[in-house]
Amino acid sequence: MADTGNEPVRIAIDAMGGDYAPQEIVKGAIEGAKREGIGIILVGQEDTIQKEMMRYDVSGLPIRVRNASEVILDGEPPIVALRQKPDASISVATQLVKRGEADAVISMGPTGTVMVSAMVTLGTLEGIKRPTAGGELLGFVPDTVIFDLGANVDCNPRELLSFAVIGCVVAKKMLHIANPTVALLSNGAEEGKGNHLVKGAYQLFKKSNLNFIGNVEGNDIPAGKANVVICDGFTGNVLIKFCEGLSRSIIERLKVTLDKRLSKTDIEAICEDLFTLTNIADVRGGGLVYGINGLVWIGHGRSKASQVAKSIRQVKLAVEANLVESLKLELTKIQELGGGV
Repeated sequence: MADTGNEPVRIAIDAMGGDYAPQEIVKGAIEGAKREGIGIILVGQEDTIQKEMMRYDVSGLPIRVRNASEVILDGEPPIVALRQKPDASISVATQLVKRGEADAVISMGPTGTVMVSAMVTLGTLEGIKRPTAGGELLGFVPDTVIFDLGANVDCNPRELLSFAVIGCVVAKKMLHIANPTVALLSNGAEEGKGNHLVKGAYQLFKKSNLNFIGNVEGNDIPAGKANVVICDGFTGNVLIKFCEGLSRSIIERLKVTLDKRLSKTDIEAICEDLFTLTNIADVRGGGLVYGINGLVWIGHGRSKASQVAKSIRQVKLAVEANLVESLKLELTKIQELGGGV
């Protein structure tokens, strides 16, 4: 990892991943390099990337290109594709992190492929069997993160505990909350509520060194009752999709209700603000994969340049927060205290 006090953060970007690659990826990478003052390594078919870069003034920008002759497309089985295409852009980009030539990797390519590439190339942190995805869900409660939001559909209690440890590190390092509160998402606040998974996890959480406050219900999330909310990926994915759908429905209703009462400019400003507050993950264009022995950002396949640039900003913050090393330290602490994950 770069010593961010002496040299800029270096991020490898899979220039061939995403619905709008390489055009929007290259454009977003250039925007990100200008705004954040970081080093960018664009990985992919060199001639194609260089052609795109010629459309912009990149003089003085720390951007370089690393050739990768192959591309993995959406729909290809990840394990098979990675084996058959060793020079795929996502593989080459991830290898740069492995070799210490980059501090993180960003890809808007197929989620499964990015995840498998990360696990095979970088491995998982000690004590972590399954990486997790999560983070902020609602702008109304910027001090609340939720894990897992879809990476792990079926989980066991110890995996939920590992998600909680990860969530606490994210809350401490990224949200600057000294002693984050932790809760399990359930169908009731009482200790005996929940399915077998939640009940089993509850006992583990009680024995851990986490600041565990018990169960919370769905309506407690927008109230900010806990800093770290834990659930399995099935529940988390339903939750995030519900929020996205509800947000869009409310916005459409607002447009009709406010029509002719306010100017179009005012209506658009209100709706944009509401969308941002209720769709943090969508606005940012993706999120980090936690539990990998390295920083990996998986973006939405539909990401445009602005979302690529926002992704670069979030990854830079994670590098500067030394997030991976902090996770290693916290995982070691909880294992030493007998609450192993």
